[in-house]
Amino acid sequence: MGEWVIAAIINLLGSIIINFGTNLLKLGHHERKKHSMNVKVPIKKPIIYFQTWRIGILFFAIGNCLNFISFGYAAQSLLAALGSIQFVSNIVFAYFLSNKTVTIKIVLATAFIVVGNIFLVAFGNHQSPVYMPEQLAENYTNITFLLYCLTLVLVIALHHSIYKRGEGQMLVPFSYTVVSGAIGSCSVLFAKSLSNMLRLSMSSSGGYEILNSRFTYSMLLMFLGTGGFWMARLNEGLSRFDAILIVPMFQIAWTFFSICTGFVYFEEYKVFDTLRTTMFILGMISVFVGIYLLAPEDDESYSKGGEVLKDEKRLFMSSQDSQIKDIEIIWTSYGDESC
Repeated sequence: MGEWVIAAIINLLGSIIINFGTNLLKLGHHERKKHSMNVKVPIKKPIIYFQTWRIGILFFAIGNCLNFISFGYAAQSLLAALGSIQFVSNIVFAYFLSNKTVTIKIVLATAFIVVGNIFLVAFGNHQSPVYMPEQLAENYTNITFLLYCLTLVLVIALHHSIYKRGEGQMLVPFSYTVVSGAIGSCSVLFAKSLSNMLRLSMSSSGGYEILNSRFTYSMLLMFLGTGGFWMARLNEGLSRFDAILIVPMFQIAWTFFSICTGFVYFEEYKVFDTLRTTMFILGMISVFVGIYLLAPEDDESYSKGGEVLKDEKRLFMSSQDSQIKDIEIIWTSYGDESC
């Protein structure tokens, strides 16, 4: 069994655990909201006081540790695409933990996303060479990578401005997740660099010197910074938007930017021929079709007995409703919900 297969299995397990933790985080926010409604003084307790949220953080951390280990033994683009398993587990966890109604439309959307990611995995890069510290440092100064970083900054600035304007039921959460995913996915690059250094140190006689270097410490700081940003944005996003909408959006943004970063930095695209490139593009198209199907309809209703009834169990909250219902969470999230 190849190293990349073992890494893929570890990553799949880590992804499921991460998604379980994410749903527990959302459940913790719901418990906090219910608690504030049952007390006379409408002051919300800090989210950290709720056990469900604390357990969610623990599972989230364990899953990320497993993913960190896996990145040392397989290509970044491959493992990022394997995160599609979270779309399957998200439906299960949302149903059992959050009592969400799962419709055929949601199942179909998830199927498109999973099939698309299967294509990405099947025709992706199955190699993962061990890089020397000098090679990793040189890649960070590569002109192609620097141009990619500049493009990333422009994308972040554009979508942050769209999010701040707050216009559009789907555009607001989409822009929020694009900014989060673009920055948060950088933690994958730094994690893979660190995992590569750890793997190299275990197979080299000068392991201590490899780990005890400025490059390693700088990668660690960048990983903690971007990973912490990703956690804070995820936590805030869960308090503002419905989990069954925002969780897939977060995963899509994270997966897309993680794949792009792996392609550019590690030059993983070099193994692609015409067939692989075509199937990879088809996989991405399938993923985006799934995202489109996840979008809520503005006037979702149905007829029964000649009377048009509003669907009181609609799966998604509009951005405007979310801002009204969760306004206290939004204000307090900046002070007491950062991870």
